[in-house]
Amino acid sequence: MSGTAFPKGFLWGGALAANQSEGGYREDGKGLTTVDMIPHGPHRMPVKLGLEKRYTLRDDEFYPSHQAIDFYHRYKEDIALMAEMGFTVFRTSIAWSRLFPQGDELTPNPQGIAFYRDLFLECRKYGIEPLVTLCHFDVPMHLVTEYGSWRNRKMIDFFARYARSCFEAFNGLVKYWLTFNEINILLHSPFSGAGLVFEEGENPEQVKYQAAHHELVASALVTRIAHEVNPENQVGCMLAGGNFYPRTCKPEDVWTALEKDRENLFFIDVQARGAYPSYSARTFREKGITIVMEEGDAEILKNTVDFVSFSYYSSRCASAEMNENNSSAANVVKSLPNPYIERSEWGWGIDPLGLRITMNMMYDRYQKPLFLVENGLGARDEIDANGEINDDYRISYLKEHIRAMADAIADGIPVIGYTTWGCIDLVAASTGEMSKRYGFVYVDRDDLGKGTLARTRKKSFWWYKKVIASNGADLD
Repeated sequence: MSGTAFPKGFLWGGALAANQSEGGYREDGKGLTTVDMIPHGPHRMPVKLGLEKRYTLRDDEFYPSHQAIDFYHRYKEDIALMAEMGFTVFRTSIAWSRLFPQGDELTPNPQGIAFYRDLFLECRKYGIEPLVTLCHFDVPMHLVTEYGSWRNRKMIDFFARYARSCFEAFNGLVKYWLTFNEINILLHSPFSGAGLVFEEGENPEQVKYQAAHHELVASALVTRIAHEVNPENQVGCMLAGGNFYPRTCKPEDVWTALEKDRENLFFIDVQARGAYPSYSARTFREKGITIVMEEGDAEILKNTVDFVSFSYYSSRCASAEMNENNSSAANVVKSLPNPYIERSEWGWGIDPLGLRITMNMMYDRYQKPLFLVENGLGARDEIDANGEINDDYRISYLKEHIRAMADAIADGIPVIGYTTWGCIDLVAASTGEMSKRYGFVYVDRDDLGKGTLARTRKKSFWWYKKVIASNGADLD
């Protein structure tokens, strides 16, 4: 169907995250975060999963986040490129440790406040609405070493103080907020997701779900604070989305897929509905988990989000016989290969109809507006003899997903906007590579941090400019 399904005022744009784009990892008082400790190379995954404790930086390793694409110094140039494409929304995150270098201070770092204020003013100059994530996979390291990160209830107060500082400092500049990026990734990548490192003899499930409880209470609390500071504020949750398909119609496979969906949706069930779902009691019982709740927690959780945001790259596939050996290593969320769809070079299934399915399921479940805040294709881009980057594969991927989103809108789903992931090439969160590129703008930097950092428009830049100008009507 044609893209004219998009309503007037639909927000079009792209997304970056502070830890994958800013660099300047110790500048202007910024403290170290979890991401700063995650190296490129063979140790990356053990550190991300919380299996290898990494509390100090090593001289013999390369840390991609330390310079990233230097957005910290180049944001004006980059936002001008976004404006040239016609963006009406730009999703980014605030680095918690720029405002609170240790994480437990009582007042924010003025240099951190000044940087983000300038950044959001620059967006406003071009009529671009900032969409801001408060915690995008970067917990201040001091909170990890001193308190054990989100396993500790004290984190709720630290996060609430940080969030209130943001709501007050950027009041009138930012209206759309997200609390935790891909909150369900805490279960799959505990250190990068929530700063968790496991100790010998612990039940990791107990640690993860107790940390999840603290994050859910914190999210609900700051949702309330946002509305108190300014009733115009809109606060969303954020899910790493993508439905699980049963591998076959064997009932056991269907049940496994349902359980896998619930595992991911558990967080959003709480954030969008305001209470723990009924199925969680059995999950906790079977995993030997006892959630420690304090009086008042249930009341705080009733502060539900205004909208549900999510990322969508691919659908997933599950069967009763799933195990670590036969599932794809391409993503931290384990999934079986689906024989009916193509896959990217990194093993991610390409499934536009899966986006429509996911959106329908989520709206049926939550009855809140949706916001697709990450979608894109990681691919290797080559510069040809003319200095051009003809990324037709990216255009094709995005075109089909925008069509699927238009179908979902025609299905009756209210959708606020669409931000493609990595609108300017950035460091891939999964692998730490630069060669896994998502952007409309090429950044001259390789996997080991070498390059001029010069920006070059790709073919998709001009294509997306046309899509936005036509409000999604012209996708060719």
